[in-house]
Amino acid sequence: MTEFSELGLSPTTLQAVADTGYTTATPIQAAAIPVALAGQDVLGIAQTGTGKTAAFTLPLIDKLMNGRAKARMPRALVIAPTRELADQVASSFEKYAKGTKLSWALLIGGVSFGDQEKKLDRGVDVLIATPGRLLDHFERGKLLMTGVQFLVVDEADRMLDMGFIPDIERIFKMTPPKKQTLFFSATMPPEITRLTKQFLKDPVRIEAARPATTNENITQLLVKVPSSDPKAKRLALRALIEKAQIETGIVFCNRKTEVDIVAKSLRSHGFDAAPIHGDLDQSQRMKTLADFRSGALKILVASDVAARGLDIPAVSHVFNYDVPHHADDYVHRIGRTGRAGRSGITYMLVTPADDKGFDKVVKLIGSTPQEEKLDLDYSNAVTVRREGDSKRGGGRDRDRTRGGERGRDRDRNRAPTEPSDVAAANLDAAIAGEPIPSAPGEALTKRPTRSRKPRGEAAPVVVAAEAPEVEAPAGEKPRRDRGGSSRDRGRQPRVEQDAVAEPSIVEAAPAVERAPRPERTEGDRPARRERGRDRDRRPERSEQPRLEAERAPRPERAPERAPRAPTPRCRCAASSRSAVARTTTTVAWWVSATTPPPS
Repeated sequence: MTEFSELGLSPTTLQAVADTGYTTATPIQAAAIPVALAGQDVLGIAQTGTGKTAAFTLPLIDKLMNGRAKARMPRALVIAPTRELADQVASSFEKYAKGTKLSWALLIGGVSFGDQEKKLDRGVDVLIATPGRLLDHFERGKLLMTGVQFLVVDEADRMLDMGFIPDIERIFKMTPPKKQTLFFSATMPPEITRLTKQFLKDPVRIEAARPATTNENITQLLVKVPSSDPKAKRLALRALIEKAQIETGIVFCNRKTEVDIVAKSLRSHGFDAAPIHGDLDQSQRMKTLADFRSGALKILVASDVAARGLDIPAVSHVFNYDVPHHADDYVHRIGRTGRAGRSGITYMLVTPADDKGFDKVVKLIGSTPQEEKLDLDYSNAVTVRREGDSKRGGGRDRDRTRGGERGRDRDRNRAPTEPSDVAAANLDAAIAGEPIPSAPGEALTKRPTRSRKPRGEAAPVVVAAEAPEVEAPAGEKPRRDRGGSSRDRGRQPRVEQDAVAEPSIVEAAPAVERAPRPERTEGDRPARRERGRDRDRRPERSEQPRLEAERAPRPERAPERAPRAPTPRCRCAASSRSAVARTTTTVAWWVSATTPPPS
């Protein structure tokens, strides 16, 4: 075991550490503090609860002790992913730097800008912030990053995994290139390690334990719930809390809505519980966290982001109400207990729908938690849906559920009109080869089949009386009937040709050819078919005799006018000519008036 006095810290810092009650450094602290004091970049990887916060807080205090901060220009910057974790880091600085004149400021959301800007105007040595609020102050012109000498990223894997990569890159570009960078996290996947290579310069990689490993002081238990119904899971959770007799515990859920539901369910059954997640007001979150730290609150129902990196040593139990989506989150969840050498117990509720996520957790930690059995009756733990809670479809689906079936579905879903015994009798008759009756004692009359003629075939002609056949004059071919439009001609072809091709089905009377149309006289003119509305308005021109009217003589042309004088191309030219003429006339009159007559 390594003591803090062997790490090269200043006496002032060692006294502050001794006042907190710590004398022995953890593996990550013993490995990271000397490297940080030497001025090298650090990539620290250690499981939760091993003191990563003190591993970068203590060397920063030692190196910033000599110097003075300027207004709006911090000398050290610490970035945390959540407000709660940033507040925890600020508490560590306040605790370890109490014997120095260093100042610090906390920039998180949910707090007014005014108080934060006053601290920045006075000047701070250490600035602890979340990425969003830090960039907000920078864009307002209230913060300058040119004086940053030390940059710390706490929970680095979470920072990069939560989508803060663009913000982190922007912050790095705003800071000077010559600075010392410290990365600390509990898990460091290979893909995240590749991203950190562009932020760190030749870092010293420190692994106090294998990445994504759990603490040996933590007892991990597994509870299988036979149903995926939320009511069954809440029943199992209440049974575990009553059986464990916890002092303080944290219940982790995957969704914020589930956090509120579980907290409300626990309160309704007499448990002292309160929710904490990102959608709550910042003042309410801080109050809930303060009550939980002081022991006034017994059970904290939290989401992964809100409880990430929280340092609450007195937590005795952790309940995983939901199997985490990411296996790395399981390590962070159970790391809230068993801190600073204490022991802890964790439970994980697993339903049949959680098999995939549970396999990922087992693969990551390398072991299967021990199963804890509960003697519960889950038959009544079923969520009863109300009438209005059923799924309501929109648009066409909603109409169909109300009886508005359309098309083939409407006919297909109709009940059969025949009784079942009649249908069975018809089936037996069809198998035996007998005719199927339509009703008992009544034979089914066969419906005559309707023959469908091909297009272009003439319909049968029924004539009441036989008409004499009229022959065409010799030497002339019978004329075709061209009456009607081309559309009618296509539908009703000539009768005389079809009558020979196929006999009529209805044999009422023999078909007779139509008489040829009489020839036109020399003065007649064929009628002109009108289209549209004019067909009924105008009389047929064939009814009116064509009259040859004599052409009236054309009227004589009027005498041509005299050619007009050519007009000037421009009005300016015309006006100038008239002005010259007037001037000439005036000059001639004046000369004649002033000249004396000849003697």
